[in-house]
Amino acid sequence: MRAISLFRLTGLIFWLLLTVPWAAGSTPTSDTPGVSAPEAIAEAIRARYETALVDLPESKRRHYAQRLYRITGDERYLPLNRDYGDRLTEKLREEIAALATPGFAERRAREAIADYPTSSEKKRRRKRMLSQWGEIAYAKSLAFDLVQTKAYGLLNESDLPDYQRALAYLKSVNFRSFLLDAEVMTVYAAQIANLAYYLYDLGVVDLREEVITAFRQQYPPTRDAALTRAEYRNKIYGMTHFVIAASDYYQKPVEAEAFRWALHEFAAGLDPLLARTKADIYTEVGISFLLAGQSEHPAVSQLQDALLEAYDADAQIIPAEDGSTDLAQGEHRNVLAIMLLNWPDALHPGPVIADDRSGAAGDVR
Repeated sequence: MRAISLFRLTGLIFWLLLTVPWAAGSTPTSDTPGVSAPEAIAEAIRARYETALVDLPESKRRHYAQRLYRITGDERYLPLNRDYGDRLTEKLREEIAALATPGFAERRAREAIADYPTSSEKKRRRKRMLSQWGEIAYAKSLAFDLVQTKAYGLLNESDLPDYQRALAYLKSVNFRSFLLDAEVMTVYAAQIANLAYYLYDLGVVDLREEVITAFRQQYPPTRDAALTRAEYRNKIYGMTHFVIAASDYYQKPVEAEAFRWALHEFAAGLDPLLARTKADIYTEVGISFLLAGQSEHPAVSQLQDALLEAYDADAQIIPAEDGSTDLAQGEHRNVLAIMLLNWPDALHPGPVIADDRSGAAGDVR
């Protein structure tokens, strides 16, 4: 534990040293030759977050560093990714060992539901829904953690002894009923899309086509006008996550033909989509086109323009729908904005974390 703590400390110090240039005001502007307005805003947001990143919660640092590595391949993001990988494997070793104890999964599911936030009606509905599905609240979290270790090259006997026990447990869970349930889909569409792909990536079960078919039957475009704002947002967010999940979360492009149904629907209803959703959602719509190799689609520039209009130059970020400029709460929205406004020519999978962690925590390679 002491070695891991030292690793984390030196990794964060290394990050601080690397981000000094951002604080010095080297961010390009829209007046910089060869830099477009979207690229300039993306870099301004990036500069704002990278000077504040060490003060954000660990979960936000992980999310940001993982996404920025995957669109840049920049080795500066490796220390924070390694930090997350070490914390994750430490946690999972304990979880996997505990799975041998009868009743462990049920207890962890009850704890997850008890701790589920209730700060909005949407969250209260999700909490009530999850409370009806037994161990699912724990099983879906375990699947997420295992997918993360796989992306980092850590899903193996050396890093996660007995990891097959966790996979065997997931295979014992009835995910199909949960993923195809109409009521679940009304409040959990994006999470359903994610989980369907987690289970496929882990070799547990392939329910992707069944889930997409059920989703499209529940949410045909002809129903859009009758949906409440919350229902409509749940639908569009779910659609984006089928595309994003298929990319292994920005690690690889997707086949445009496989998601023609979603891209066509986005494009056909773009004006009401912009009016009825928020930046977190419509930015993922734009990223869906980019993942499918549709960077020249007119929808992309229209969605970029919406972000540029939403940008708060004083705060140097895309604010929340209510105007909040809280950096931690806005991390998801703003890392997405960086991606949509400055999409790369190639994506970078992983990062695969080296087996040998005996070197200095801040070393990049």
